Amino acid sequence: MAKAQQTATATRKGTAEADDASYGIAADRLRSLVERIERLEEERRALAADIKDVYAEAKSAGFDVKVMRQLIRLRRQDQAEVQEQESLLDLYKRALGMG
Repeated sequence: MAKAQQTATATRKGTAEADDASYGIAADRLRSLVERIERLEEERRALAADIKDVYAEAKSAGFDVKVMRQLIRLRRQDQAEVQEQESLLDLYKRALGMG
């Protein structure tokens, strides 16, 4: 019976080692990806803090930060898309007697 227990233990140990080996590569890859994401998240937080500082600087210089945000959003968009939105806004404003 001791022989059977040794064989069972060796089999379990071999299976565990095989599992560790197959998961070891995936675990290393996973760890690498997670660490990269963590570094990028840290960079994003630093950039967000820098952007916040620039907006604070703009506000202290007398600029309207809300309007600046709108300008930045518009600059990201395609020019044709911006013109279409402005035309619709103008049409809606006239329909409501606002313009």
